[in-house]
Amino acid sequence: MERSVTEPQWTPAERDIAEAEITAFTRFVEQRTGRDFPDYHALWAWSVEDVEEFWAALWDYFDLGERAQPVLQSAEMPGAQWFPGTEINYVDQVMRHVRTDRPAILHVSEDARDREVSWAELLGRTAAFADRLRAAGVESGDRVVGYLPNIPEAVVAFLATASIGAVWSACGQDYSAKAALDRLGQLEPKALVAADGYTYAGRYHDKRADVAALRSEIPSLTAIFTLDDLAARVETPLTPARVPFDHPLWVLFSSGTTGLPKGIVHGHGGVVVEHLKAVALQSDIGRDDVFFWYTSPSWMMWNFQVAGLLVGATIVCYDGSPTARHPETLWEIASRVGATVLGTSPGYVLGCMKAEATPASTYDLSALRSVGITGSALPAASSLWLQDQVGVQVASISGGTDVVSAFLGGVRTVPVWPGELSAPYLGVALDAWDEDGQPVRGEVGELVITKPMPSMPVGFWNDRDGSRYRCAYFDTYPGVWRHGDWITLTDRGSVVVHGRSDSTLNRHGIRMGSADIYQAVESLPEVAEALVIGAELPDGGYWMPLFVVPADGVKLDDGLRDKINERIRTELSPRHVPDEIIAAPAIPHTRTGKKLEVPIKKLLQGGDPAKIVERSAVDDPALLDWYAGQCRAVTST
Repeated sequence: MERSVTEPQWTPAERDIAEAEITAFTRFVEQRTGRDFPDYHALWAWSVEDVEEFWAALWDYFDLGERAQPVLQSAEMPGAQWFPGTEINYVDQVMRHVRTDRPAILHVSEDARDREVSWAELLGRTAAFADRLRAAGVESGDRVVGYLPNIPEAVVAFLATASIGAVWSACGQDYSAKAALDRLGQLEPKALVAADGYTYAGRYHDKRADVAALRSEIPSLTAIFTLDDLAARVETPLTPARVPFDHPLWVLFSSGTTGLPKGIVHGHGGVVVEHLKAVALQSDIGRDDVFFWYTSPSWMMWNFQVAGLLVGATIVCYDGSPTARHPETLWEIASRVGATVLGTSPGYVLGCMKAEATPASTYDLSALRSVGITGSALPAASSLWLQDQVGVQVASISGGTDVVSAFLGGVRTVPVWPGELSAPYLGVALDAWDEDGQPVRGEVGELVITKPMPSMPVGFWNDRDGSRYRCAYFDTYPGVWRHGDWITLTDRGSVVVHGRSDSTLNRHGIRMGSADIYQAVESLPEVAEALVIGAELPDGGYWMPLFVVPADGVKLDDGLRDKINERIRTELSPRHVPDEIIAAPAIPHTRTGKKLEVPIKKLLQGGDPAKIVERSAVDDPALLDWYAGQCRAVTST
């Protein structure tokens, strides 16, 4: 019998509520304000009614030191001014948690034994590399960039850079030299930190030629550092420079599928307070945790995982394939390192389902308390599979590089419903609006944020008048952040994410998110992956093809097409049965794993591939030619 999705799949036990950091924070706020907050949703409502007092309380709860008044000088978006006159450094917060009983980092790789990096080693190597940067002439405000896999040396390089007030940015080595140059070259960096290569899926990738290309194509570079330069350590104490609250910490980049990627600048203070909230209060990660999120330095989740150091947790750096040796590799690693929080993607979970994996019965996952999910919407079936196979809280989150955090997700004290995100995060004034800017409930609307957050970007790189920043988030609803996701707010306070609003399917005036189609279609064992596009055509028509990658050994025939159509018709809507189901060699993604819905839509509408898609930002650029050919096939018939 199919399980009802109207009932929670996981409910917090009394112990969860008693031990949760957010419970202690709630008692702190109650004592401070004289108010009573009977549950998380009441606390959230207060946190967005009085955002200034919420962030002041969070600062004081984590004892971040002196802060100037006011907390929020201007609440206007864009341009909110947080903690003016307050100085801070991200690395100061890391240093507060030095300990000898647990490592700071566990390094796991495909081709070597697991390696521990102690807190003393981490900070000693950070201090030594900070000295190297200063000796090379790197000063506060200069840019230091990394071309590195997910290894401890990347963390050392970042912390050293931040400690002297310089600005960090990085790309994983799965990016080509051109893709890395498109990002890092914009920053006119003074120093580059690079590895010779990395191992992935059993194969070593030599990147020395790409490193040489970066060296030759970035004329601003005055220093190049290798991993050997990050190996030294000193015993002298690390003394981070105090910088203004909004002093740039790092520059993260958009996917860059249409033109040069946008450089999104975040400040020290905004990141510290946001990540303390997201890591400690929302994810309930603390000093006793081992935090393992499968990620890469190209993706904001790398920055999010490093934030585990802000609360004294042990973080795990893994630079290999999630399916190295077998489909259950991440579960195997989680068991080996004793991970308490494991983060992965809906795609990985679906792969485990189709491989009939049995992680909890195969591996000792007794330490595991929560499985985090991000990257795209998690189908209800996948969430239920995790509950059955692993039996812990499933904390699906949604946010973005834009705020280097999540807007909504799991909370240890709130139930989990299949296919839904448990609640908005504290301090996130989240709403769903219709086209007229009116709130909607129980139906699809645009995800908006109506009040500022400290980790909203300081700005975009090389956007001197702020016009690109305003256009990105504030053009649709002036003064209100429009994120570009379709969501539904339920009557129980949870949220359903339907996918990007700019790739919404609009058949006969009825909107549906692409994520809903994927949840129905990709759950079929005969389907490896799918891509659905709704393309308005020049003649006024509307073409909605579904591209399907069949599972190994499966052929897309009329029988399978009928099965797919019936699944969509019965589980979703007869109005959203595709016009055509086409066998595809593969689905193109950004290098952080997101499907290329909007660029492929523009290709299918006859757009110029050279102007629509930046090939270096795509995981398999050759696929773009195949999809462009599908447009030619349509227009010729």
